[in-house]
Amino acid sequence: MVGNPLDRALARARAFERLGDDDAYALLHAGSPRGVADGDREWSLTEEICELACRQRDRDRDRVLTWSPKVFLPVTNLCRDRCTYCTFRRDPGEAGEWTMTPDEIRQWSERGKEAGCIEALMCLGDKPEIAFRGFSAELERWGAASTAEYVGLACSLALEADLLPHTNAGLLSHDEMRNLRPVNVSFGLMLENVSPRLRARGMPHQYAPDKDPAARVSMIADAGKLRIPFTSGLLVGIGETEAERIASLLELRRLHEQYGHLQEVIIQNFRHKDSTPMSGFPEPTEDEFIRCVAIARLLLGPAMNIQAPPNLSPHGHARLVNAGINDWGGISPVTADYVNPGDPWPHLEDLAQTCSGLGFELEPRLPVYPEYVNDEFLDPDMRLAVERFADLPAAVAAQGGAAL
Repeated sequence: MVGNPLDRALARARAFERLGDDDAYALLHAGSPRGVADGDREWSLTEEICELACRQRDRDRDRVLTWSPKVFLPVTNLCRDRCTYCTFRRDPGEAGEWTMTPDEIRQWSERGKEAGCIEALMCLGDKPEIAFRGFSAELERWGAASTAEYVGLACSLALEADLLPHTNAGLLSHDEMRNLRPVNVSFGLMLENVSPRLRARGMPHQYAPDKDPAARVSMIADAGKLRIPFTSGLLVGIGETEAERIASLLELRRLHEQYGHLQEVIIQNFRHKDSTPMSGFPEPTEDEFIRCVAIARLLLGPAMNIQAPPNLSPHGHARLVNAGINDWGGISPVTADYVNPGDPWPHLEDLAQTCSGLGFELEPRLPVYPEYVNDEFLDPDMRLAVERFADLPAAVAAQGGAAL
């Protein structure tokens, strides 16, 4: 094969060949000018790799984009980490500090079910009992010896409401995941970035021990060993380089090729928030973010489910579709995005119109993808719970979810 490294990488992508590590880093040049078209307008390779990413996505798929009808359950916003971009975490006694009681979890789950939700997203801070001794006593009142054990109780309550739990509880040990597996259809943990540099002094994860990339990689690998359908992804624009994004995508690909358990990869753009140390930090440009989405598709291949949160790019939905995504993630009719409270969910009718205008149908999905609904990846009780949603679009419409 002739040509420079970038041309060779693009040729392999056009031939649907697996891109090697050198090919991946060659794509870093995708932001540079490629030529002149439409008069004097320069166009960049970003457009070319987006076109190739769409060819990858569409190779063996129907023209369908999916979303998960969910109720967001912020089980606790206590957290021992202090990421400099986060507005979710609280200290005990701080305004807005909150741990959901079992009754609240039950009530919210039932309300979500009535509104057409299927997924119960368990989202919480990392191991607050390690940082806050009083929290352990609070857990004991509810019969739990640890935060992970309390999440298991929350999952059981969601299952009683006929929802399917998906747990994103930060770092979990091998034993904690094994114990939670019988009450979950999937788990999640954002890698964010594989670079340890982001934990250095003055960087966003300086005071966030649970954001250590080696620990996160270890947990994702443990989930693979436990045969757990798993969601991970990148947080783009928190001070990492484009080369570090490539390295992170390659690490996720390595984990998936070894264990086969990554059911989806999220590419999420940083949004700065008031009252945080990073409130004035520049967000990634749209082109920069779109380029990362498209490269993720090229590196992870046609079969991977690539997701980008629609509420974090409210004016960029069409560009995300044209960068190769096939999923919008969870959207809720009853709860906010508590991690990004200033970014409301899109109206489904508007999102459906955008998809339709690009030649796609918008359809609901489960929090576990069809290829993982089998005895290898789900416990028998979870298989039974999933089978109740066999006629998913009709079931969602009947409960009002089609009009979220």
